[in-house]
Formats: sequence, C-alpha cells, structure tokens
Amino acid sequence: MNQTPPFVPALPMTQHAIQFVGPGQLVHNRAKIVAAPGPTQLLVRVEAVGICFSDTKLLKAFSTHLRKARVSSGIGETALAEISSYVPGELPTVPGHEVAGRIVVVGDAVTRHAVGERVVVQTDYRHLATPGSNAAFGYNFEGGLQEYVLLDERMIIEPATGARFLIPVDDAPSGSAIALLEPWACVEASYASRERASLTPSGRLLVVADAGHRIDGLAPLLAAVTPAAITLVAGEPGQRAQLAAAVGGSAAAFVVAADASTLPAESFDDIVYYGADADRIEQLQGLLATGGVIDIVLGGDRIGRPVAVDVGRIHYDLTRWVGTPGGSAADGYAIAPADGELRAGDRVAVIGAAGPMGFMHVVRTASSSLPGLSLTAVDIDDARLAHLADVAGPLAASRGIPAAFLNSQTTQLDGGFSYVAVMVPAPPLVAQAVELAAAGARINVFAGFAAGTRAAIELDAVLAKGVYLFGTSGSQIPDMQAVLAKLERGDLDTNISVDAITGMEGVTDALAAVEARTSGGKIVVYPALHDLGMVRLSELPARFPGVAAALLDGRWTRAAEDALLATAGNAGEA
Repeated sequence: MNQTPPFVPALPMTQHAIQFVGPGQLVHNRAKIVAAPGPTQLLVRVEAVGICFSDTKLLKAFSTHLRKARVSSGIGETALAEISSYVPGELPTVPGHEVAGRIVVVGDAVTRHAVGERVVVQTDYRHLATPGSNAAFGYNFEGGLQEYVLLDERMIIEPATGARFLIPVDDAPSGSAIALLEPWACVEASYASRERASLTPSGRLLVVADAGHRIDGLAPLLAAVTPAAITLVAGEPGQRAQLAAAVGGSAAAFVVAADASTLPAESFDDIVYYGADADRIEQLQGLLATGGVIDIVLGGDRIGRPVAVDVGRIHYDLTRWVGTPGGSAADGYAIAPADGELRAGDRVAVIGAAGPMGFMHVVRTASSSLPGLSLTAVDIDDARLAHLADVAGPLAASRGIPAAFLNSQTTQLDGGFSYVAVMVPAPPLVAQAVELAAAGARINVFAGFAAGTRAAIELDAVLAKGVYLFGTSGSQIPDMQAVLAKLERGDLDTNISVDAITGMEGVTDALAAVEARTSGGKIVVYPALHDLGMVRLSELPARFPGVAAALLDGRWTRAAEDALLATAGNAGEA
C-alpha cells in the first residue's frame, strides 16, 4: 500500500463522524474507526461538506429511503462485502454528499487514483441500481460528514465512459468552493436536461381511448420512432381500426388489453390518452416508467377539475406531461422543448428564491448573457430576500437584466412568465406556477418532492397554454465538470451561496435550519473542527473577527476558510 505523502499527517485510529442510526436519529460519533483500505480501495480526507435538504429527507426516511436500499446490480456481492463503507438498510450511515477532499491512501491494486490528488465527489452512482432507484455516496455508501471516507475503485468508475466519480481539482479554490460544486451541478443539470418530443425508440407504448374519441396524430410519431411493443385499451372497433392505420394497416402490430387497471405499474415509456377523465388520468400516471411521457389528447373536451399529478415522480423519475386541447397526439409531443435551458427573452420567476437552491437559480439567471431576460425572485422571508437582492441585484444590473425581489405574502404577483422554477416542495406552489405561466411556458419542478407527492393541477389550463412540466434530480459527471470549468475560469464563485459555517458539533443545528428553511444560503461543515457550532457569516465579526476580516464584501473566501481553520482550531473551537 502506498504511503501517505508528507503533507498528510499520520492517520488516526478513530475519527469524528455524524451518523444517522435510525429515522430521525443522529449521533455525533467521536470515536468512529478509520477504515484501513484494501487493495482496490482508497481513503479520502474530507476538507469540507455542504448540507443539503436531501440530508434531512434521508434522516427522516432512513432505511426506507430508496437510495438506502441494497445494491441490486452493477457490482458483485463479493465486492460489496469487501467495502466497509457500504451500509444499506438498517446499518448506520454517514450522510453528506457535497464533498471536497484529498486522497491520502490508495491500495496496491488502485490504478486510476493517486495519493495527493484533491477531488470533488460526484455522488450519484446511476450504474449501481437499487430496487427503486440507484446507489449514492452519503446514502447506502457512507458520505463525507466524517474526517476520512473509504471508497472502492470498483464502484467509482463509470462503466460506460470510464470517467471517475472523484473528479480532480487544483489547490487554488477553497474547500467550500469545491464542495459546493455538487449542488451547483444539480442546478446546471436542470438546464442541461435533454427533453424529447418523440416516442421512445424501442420503447413500450400504451394507447388508451375513451368512447367517442378518435385515435389521431399517432401516425407521424410512429413513422419517426418504432416502439418495441404497443398496447391498446379501447372499447370501440373503430378505434382499433384507427390505431391499425397509424401503425401501417396491421392490427397484428399491437395487442389489446381489456382495461388499464390490469396492466403492471411503471411499465410504459409512453402513454397516449385520448379522453378527459380525471380519474383515469390519475390512474394512468402510475403506469409510466422512469423517464416516461404521458400525452393527454382532450379532443375538444375539458377535464373539469384539478388532477392529482405525482410531482415527486416528475422530479425523481423524470416523468413528463404533455398534451393538447385538440385531437392530435403529435401536437401534444410538439410542446416539449429540446432542453431545460433558458431562452432569449424569457421572463423568469423563481418561487422559493431565497433558499439555498433558489439562490443558485437566481444567481445563474442574473449572470446570464442571454438577451432580453427579466427576473422575478419570489419568497416569503423579507430578510432572506434582502440578502438575495444584495448579491444577485448587482449581478443582474451588470448584465442589463431587470430584477425584482418580491414577498408573495405582501405583493400580488402578475402572471405571464415563460419560465417558472419551483424551489419549495409544497404542492400548492406547483399549482401557483401554472397560474403564473404564460403560453408555451416551462415549469421546472426542481423542489425535491418525495415520490408519491401529488399536487392538484389544473391540467385544462396546462394543456390550453401549452405549458411543459419537467424536473430533474441530482447531476452527472459532465454537469460537475461544466461547473468546475466555470469555477476555474472565474465565471462562477460557488462561495457566493455560503450563508453559514460549522464544525461537527453544529451539524444538528445546520440540518434543522435547512429543514426549516431559515438559512439564506448553503451551510458548510468543516469535519476537522470537532466542537465548533454553527456560525452565520453575519455573526463572524463578533465570534471570529479575524475570520470576518478575510471576507470579501461579506462573502466567504479561501482566506476566510484558512483563517477559520487556524483560528477555530487554535482557540479550542469556541
């Protein structure tokens, strides 16, 4: 095994760690064993960790969280048994997936990683499936809220591309700036998201038609893409003939099912529904597979009531809703954009703008070079809105972007927005976004609604306006690399979103602040500071004046981080 280099102190036998040990149960373990890496394993010393709202969801759900489940494919059971940081099910886990660190030990069989490399962690192991999701760093594999974390090279190389999940970074940025690449990458991923205006190639298509509705507009979709299987639920012979004509005149090209209720859940990549029955729409969405699209073709009818739409699946499972008040299925798919990116001339509204993730969406918009943008940042906390305006207002002004920062409890919002981002997992806010949306708008359901969370949405209005609902979860390696490039070029300072810092003793308070949404930005944990409680940047002049002196216009910096690590550590982390 390679020796640690001179800049790494001798490894201790034990370390401080935050562990989730059950639903709602957190402990600060001051004597967790530092694992000895095996031949294919490596040890990373953690520099800084960002607190995420997803950490609070893991704490609540614990073993029932989809990413806390056992890995079902992508790596062998023998390999998993050799990884001590693999902690599925009821085993205690270490949270924390926004991580900067340095590799301090590598095993003899490690070939793609080297001692001394500084890295940012990409956490979403999409190549390692669990029964309902995928594995992830900080969930069923221990995360970064500890001083040292063990990883295995067999699990942190993406099989399809050979890319590393530990992405090298240089020594210039602060640990906080590197750790916060992960949440910024999640934001970036929502704009880079590739959407589709077609059927899934070689996918599974379900066509459902109510009595009196023609099956129309499928022919051009089927001419462009050939599904692997087509299922029809329709009671009229004429409808079967219409589908046969759309697939080229052969009824043998599809199978007929008596009723949609007999079909397996989450088994169709595309569902085209000709009808306007709200109960049936609510049933059909449960048949969508991950990444599936439901196209609602009203054929001149109205649904007549709000529909309970599973917004959690839009966010986590990338399900999509399209449709038309007319009669052609092709018109429904046509509303899908190519991606989630802003467009020139967009009127942008961010609902829940003053929270940590909303802050990032606002800053990204305010920093855009697209012509003709305008920005409205909406929240219900005047103090947080004022802080956001102080940061994002000058950025927007420098780009010529009109920006307003509004409290929705005291200010009536006008509609007509072409892009609405929802940052708070409150179902009524998705319904509000529909009301605020202009014709052809896109609504980004970015908030981390739990799967199964339903929002009462006026789909009649969605379809009449041609509004597109989409959402994304997490990020991938290219998203991390894109944001890292912005940081390295100086186009983005991820530290702009830091609101507070803490050592291990303040993690409980930090999680509570994130869950209560009282934080006006990101909270960064320094595991090397064992007993430091949470300190907001605004409190630094009184608590640590030397650290406060290293801020830049009130913002966190590398110099402030260095001063904190020296001052808080030397002062006994008072």
